Amino acid sequence: MDWGFVGKAWEKWASFNVASSSFSSGEAALKGAILINYDPTGPSRLLSIIAEQEGIKANPIQMNHLLDFIKRDKLTTQTFTIAHNQYVVTSIHERWFCGRCLNTSKPAGEGAIVMQTAAFILVGLYDGSMASASRAMVAVDQFVAQLTRRNL
Repeated sequence: MDWGFVGKAWEKWASFNVASSSFSSGEAALKGAILINYDPTGPSRLLSIIAEQEGIKANPIQMNHLLDFIKRDKLTTQTFTIAHNQYVVTSIHERWFCGRCLNTSKPAGEGAIVMQTAAFILVGLYDGSMASASRAMVAVDQFVAQLTRRNL
């Protein structure tokens, strides 16, 4: 695992794409992002950890609920939780899925994009509807592409 690369790539990516980043300028595509070290083929005694996070303060227990949701593979019949928000899956693809927040107070809504690589799960959170979701998808896909090029 090339943690040096992951850390540098995260800082550069988050500074342009996550609104709460201390270096973010202009209109960022995401309001928060979490990078989880995840190996579904590894021994069960190895716990997944939050490798990086920006714009959201998630704890490992909360993220464990998300990982359990992914492992159960019941994306169409159950909801998932990130922080205090509950999401329903709206779109499923081979290595990623999207969800809309059920308990939001924002008129335009909130959403989440969850993408998996060989060694990580990246969660991108955004506010808004279709246009916001498209921008968020591009941002999340850019970082996943960097990880994938390194087989991470």
